[in-house]
Amino acid sequence: MSFLRYVKLLKGKFPEFFDALKKWGEVHAPIKRGKFYAFARVDSPGEIAFEYNRTMIPPKKYFVKPFEEIMKVKIGKGYELMAEEPRKLVLLGLHACDINALRILDNVYLDEPQDPYYATRRANTIIIGISCEPDEHCFCKSMGADYAWTGFDLFLHDLGDSYIIRVGSPRGEAIIEELSNIIVEPGQEDFIKLRDFELKRSRMFKKNLNTSHLPDIVDSLYNSDLWVKFSDKCLGCGSCNLVCPTCRCYDVTESVDLSLEEGVRVRRWDSCFMRSHALVAGGLNFRPTRL
Repeated sequence: MSFLRYVKLLKGKFPEFFDALKKWGEVHAPIKRGKFYAFARVDSPGEIAFEYNRTMIPPKKYFVKPFEEIMKVKIGKGYELMAEEPRKLVLLGLHACDINALRILDNVYLDEPQDPYYATRRANTIIIGISCEPDEHCFCKSMGADYAWTGFDLFLHDLGDSYIIRVGSPRGEAIIEELSNIIVEPGQEDFIKLRDFELKRSRMFKKNLNTSHLPDIVDSLYNSDLWVKFSDKCLGCGSCNLVCPTCRCYDVTESVDLSLEEGVRVRRWDSCFMRSHALVAGGLNFRPTRL
């Protein structure tokens, strides 16, 4: 266990908790947009849709932007690296699966040499998770991602009339210290409720897949005709990569304006299912098919 301690927050005190978070940064949380949910800025607790199952675009959008300019060039005058002003954010209401997904992105973008854009955004973002109940589509338990042991500052477990909060970082501890007037210590009954909820939640998962030997199985079936069956159904649109919380491929392109005096380098999300993914100069393509 890497979290520091447990505390308790009565739901009637949540508005005060929310107001305190705004001192730490711009609060973004799940909201409902039509039939779907999305993470967006919220200014009041009433806007938050904690009942969501998943959002259309995962929280990775806050750390790896779908599209961003990273350099500008002026012919004969050199170049300018585009550095955005650090923005303090509080991401409130992430599920355990999304928190674990961010840890996978951390392994890629924070490994040396670090990606400076990702590292700056990550350092300036507070992560607050919340418990959830799986629906028939959830498969995070099979991936070992249904519970977050690390990767958060605070994690809220909904127990009906209150939240049991796990404090997961010194920064999370600092937030709790500022709320000493509304935070209380949980009792034995609270821990019993928490245990019962987690046991009930674990039994609610419908999908179950043994992934322990999956890499070996995939290698042994590398040339199987099964892949043809699925690739024939694929449209090559890349939508699956966009909604995946761990897909991290990006493309870097450059363009110049009509005057041929200024240019820009941009980075954008890419998809390994698109024909252009492995296309290089001269028209060569190292992955001409989706197989």
